[in-house]
Amino acid sequence: MGESAKSFEAINHLDEKFVLSDLKGKKIWLAFYRYASCPLCNLHIHNIIKRFDEVKNLGGIFIPVFQSAPSEVRKYAGKGDLPFQIICDPNEDIYKLYQVGNSYAGFFSPSVMSKGLKAMLSGFMPGKMEGEISRLPSEFIINEEFEIVYRYDGKDIGDHPDIDFILEKLSDKA
Repeated sequence: MGESAKSFEAINHLDEKFVLSDLKGKKIWLAFYRYASCPLCNLHIHNIIKRFDEVKNLGGIFIPVFQSAPSEVRKYAGKGDLPFQIICDPNEDIYKLYQVGNSYAGFFSPSVMSKGLKAMLSGFMPGKMEGEISRLPSEFIINEEFEIVYRYDGKDIGDHPDIDFILEKLSDKA
């Protein structure tokens, strides 16, 4: 990898300005999700919240991006007290900047059904769909020099790397 991260300006779920390059000198976990009411995305966010102290202890900053407006993020993904901000990209400009893919095969993947059922049984129900419904998740680790040292592109709409693996990447000195 070693490619420079691309900075962007956006609005977070609290309608505040966010600039990625303001985080230069820090370890960044940049994660792209689908729309704010996606049950698969919200289950993953919920699991990260449960382990967020581990991210902080490694000096990591978690920056999730949703293809929804702030009001929708607050309604679904941004419920309660979040230990991090969520970036809102309803025009999907940041998705294009980072070349985040989409796949209808990944939308209809058999594993999505079991992941979706697990998410709904955990209380994350589907809601208003926004943006590209076949959007695949992508996750990046950006080091202190603002270089991308790891990239993961999901194979289906619920395919995220294991949190333990991300924590290992955040602890790397690469």
